[in-house]
Amino acid sequence: MSRETIHSDAAPEAIGPYSQAVRAGDTVYLSGQIPLDPETGTLIEGDIEAQIRQVMDNLRAVCEAAGGGFSDVVKLQIYLVDLDHFVLVNEIMAEYFDEPYPARAALGVAALPKGAEVEMDGVMVLSDS
Repeated sequence: MSRETIHSDAAPEAIGPYSQAVRAGDTVYLSGQIPLDPETGTLIEGDIEAQIRQVMDNLRAVCEAAGGGFSDVVKLQIYLVDLDHFVLVNEIMAEYFDEPYPARAALGVAALPKGAEVEMDGVMVLSDS
């Protein structure tokens, strides 16, 4: 099975020794995205809503660079420093995703890189084109 590294200039550069995503066959493994500004690589300013939206935008950019979109995401994992933001994540996720929604896990964590309050990663399956 061939592997392809996926990169998007519209998403932040990786902050460690990993790729934004890797495609193996029809499956694309999306690395975790935190609310970094793609141009500066710094954490965006703003409240948790702004952070969630930036993470979604970063993930979408990587999905598009791989030749897909949110409709191709089959699994999404959400990491929150404060699980009180769970309801807001659901509201915003419903704006970005259409039914059928991906399988999902939401986890409370003690901390995230660069002081982010939210991180998301996922798995996307693409049809052969």
